[in-house]
Amino acid sequence: MQREEKQLEVFLDMILNRLNDLKQSIGSMIQKLETEHETINWPTFLDNFALISSHLTGLSKILSHDVLSPLRSLTVLPLMLSPERDEALWQLTEGRIPVFSHDLVPDYLRTKPDPAAEQRMLQYEQKANNLAAETALKNVAQYNKVVTHVFELINKAREEWESESQQRSAMQQTSSVADTNALVAAISLGKGIKPVIMPPGMQQMMPPRPTGPPQMPPQAMGRAPSAIKTNIKAANQIHPYNK
Repeated sequence: MQREEKQLEVFLDMILNRLNDLKQSIGSMIQKLETEHETINWPTFLDNFALISSHLTGLSKILSHDVLSPLRSLTVLPLMLSPERDEALWQLTEGRIPVFSHDLVPDYLRTKPDPAAEQRMLQYEQKANNLAAETALKNVAQYNKVVTHVFELINKAREEWESESQQRSAMQQTSSVADTNALVAAISLGKGIKPVIMPPGMQQMMPPRPTGPPQMPPQAMGRAPSAIKTNIKAANQIHPYNK
C-alpha cells in the first residue's frame, strides 16, 4: 500500500510540473497575442501552439498510467458559489477569473464539449452516416478532381519557374569577375602595373634633379634683406608704448 501511495505521489508531482509548464506556455502565448498582435507572424504562432500541444500530449500520457486510475473515478465539485468578486480566486488565477458563479462553473468544470457544439457534431455525423454510397463516391471523385487540378497548376508553375531560372543562368554574361578583381588589385595595391621606362635620349635631355637642400647666393648669406629691417623699424615707430 505504501508503495502505491509513493508512486501516486510521484505521478502527482509529474502532473503538477506538466501543468505548470502548460500554464507558462499558455500565459506566454496570451501575452504575445495581447502585446505583439501587430507584429507576430504565423510561424511564431504555430511554434507556440506546438509547444502547448506537446505539453498536453505529455500530460495525457501521464494521466493514462495505471497508477492514476483512482483519480479517474473522482468527481470535482465546487464548494462555494458566489456572484460576488473573490480576491483569493482573482490572485490564484492571475486575474483571469474574478468570480466563481453559477453561470461560469459549467464552463470551468465541464468534461464534455458544449451541449450546442456536441449537438451540432451529432447532426453532422448523422448526416454523413445517412449519405448514400453513390453520392459519397461522387463527392469523393469531385474532391479528387479538384485536388488533381490544383496539383497540376502547382507543377506547371514550378516548371515555368525552373525554366525561367535556367534561361537567366544561361544568358551571356557581360562582366568578368577575374577582370574586376584584377582592376581592384591594380587600383588599391598597384598590382600588375609596370613602371614607365623613358628612352635614353629623353633621360639625357632632362636636367638632373638637385638632391641636397637649396643653396642661397653668397651675397644673401651675409646679411638680412633690407625689407625686413624697414618693416621692423616702422613697427617700432608706431608702437603706442614706445617713448
